[in-house]
Amino acid sequence: MRKNDSSTIKLSLDPNNPPKLTKAQQAELAALRAMPDGDIDYSDIPALDETFWKAAKRAIPAPKKQITLRIDEDVLDFFKATGSRYQTRINAVLRAYAHSSQEMSKATQE
Repeated sequence: MRKNDSSTIKLSLDPNNPPKLTKAQQAELAALRAMPDGDIDYSDIPALDETFWKAAKRAIPAPKKQITLRIDEDVLDFFKATGSRYQTRINAVLRAYAHSSQEMSKATQE
């Protein structure tokens, strides 16, 4: 992805300054707000029974470790061009590679 790629559209929303709702959107929200809970159709949502909650696990992300890493300039430029949180995306790529390598290692040992 190049910085000057004219086919790329980048949008960002500021949660502290959301865009104005159209009159149609405001009317839809007002109708939903006025709807009694009994009128809500849940038929397409499966009920969460005790089985679901027994299998649920609390996931606490592992803490990150700050390091110094030398990366080729073009690779860094690529990730920076993808926008903010590019370091998180670099971590995700490295994690996917590590996971894939571990899976391949397990497969060859079997």
